[in-house]
Amino acid sequence: MMKKLIATFALGLTVLGFAGTSLAQDTAASPPAAAMAAPAEAAPAEAAPAEAAAPAEAAPVVNKGDTAWMMVATLLVLFMAVPGLALFYGGLVRSKNMLSVLMQVMCVFSMIVVLWAIYGYSLAFGGGGAFIGVLDKAFLAGITPDSVADTFSAGFKLPEYVFVAFQATFAGITCALIVGSFAERVKFSAVLLFCALWFTFAYIPIAHMVWFADGYLFKAGALDFAGGTVVHINAGVAGLVGAYVIGKRVGYGRDSLTPHSLTLTMVGAAMLWVGWFGFNAGSALEANGTAALAFINTLLATAIATLAWSAGEALTKGKASMLGAASGAVAGLVAITPACGSVGPMGALVIGVAAGLLCLWGVNGLKRMLGADDSLDVFGVHGVGGIVGALLTGVFTAPWLGGTGAEDFSISSQVATQALAVGVTIVWCAVVAFIAYKVVDLIIGLRVAEDEEREGLDIASHGETAYSK
Repeated sequence: MMKKLIATFALGLTVLGFAGTSLAQDTAASPPAAAMAAPAEAAPAEAAPAEAAAPAEAAPVVNKGDTAWMMVATLLVLFMAVPGLALFYGGLVRSKNMLSVLMQVMCVFSMIVVLWAIYGYSLAFGGGGAFIGVLDKAFLAGITPDSVADTFSAGFKLPEYVFVAFQATFAGITCALIVGSFAERVKFSAVLLFCALWFTFAYIPIAHMVWFADGYLFKAGALDFAGGTVVHINAGVAGLVGAYVIGKRVGYGRDSLTPHSLTLTMVGAAMLWVGWFGFNAGSALEANGTAALAFINTLLATAIATLAWSAGEALTKGKASMLGAASGAVAGLVAITPACGSVGPMGALVIGVAAGLLCLWGVNGLKRMLGADDSLDVFGVHGVGGIVGALLTGVFTAPWLGGTGAEDFSISSQVATQALAVGVTIVWCAVVAFIAYKVVDLIIGLRVAEDEEREGLDIASHGETAYSK
């Protein structure tokens, strides 16, 4: 049954891709993202005489420094996922499920990168209307080493392959984040099928709406520099829906389900912090002042969020934990993501404090209120942190608060727009995730058998163990 399903799915993608290939007409990139679309090039200083022929447009410049930086940034995002996220999650589960989490993160990331090249890039950034793109660039049709994608600066371009690769890593890590919500109890095949469906019908449309020039949320004025809505709220909501649909782990609330290696979790968190500079500063698409702003904001917000979570934990529980410090760091990274290119450093500090304290509440008080077994607190950290960051972007982008907004910037208007983006992302993602989970459950089943769950997914699903006795 599973072999037939995979064969059918692969055949469908192939047909879809060849249909898109036939539509490809040129090699020039459409604006890579709404937030990344370059403004019109400046007019020449002196107009040519009326009788003279119009001068030819200057050839676009592909800056080698920008290109080199973006290739490094892409590698840093890859580093975030494999090994960073894999080790962060792996340390948080019980030892009998360590390899299953590593396997899920690595294979989900790899699968999404492939699907991105087949049809994801085209549907997200290859033209289209308010909600989805077209298949003109399916299978990367028409893209060559000479193809270029826009940056924020008029006349300066990137090789389109670099932009494709950079965005592929964003899509891959977003889907891998969801794994933490249903860790320790889901079939490996079910994880892959769900992520393929969710990527197609949730991630791609949200990315198109937020980052493409004609996207609904971009045209509405939503600000999301590096993925607060597209990545973190999206993944957090999908994880929460999964926790409800799949159900709680065997022994949840009764047995000890504590992390087996906080050492690995700390190592993974540190790798995430390092890699996140590529995630955030790389979203400037150039090695310039905006990248530097995103860089310093990522450093500051993460540092103070770590301290804020630790302080909140010490006040409420009597002791600050290593797990809390690592979680606080991730919360700060999440919250500053949508704001990093438009708020000032002092605004980043405030966002970091808010993220540390509110995400601490998210994984404790809110989690109890929701009653879901979100295994590794994907919603409590990424969902809550993404919402906090998205809304506060609308506040601290104000120029009188150190942000980069225009002189006529309106906090109330921008916060309302940010709230619209948050709401659209939550509703769209929740509906798609619920349907996708149900489809997967109907076709192959979501959960492993209870005896396999008790034995551990390392042996039951992969026939190997993380540690020799």
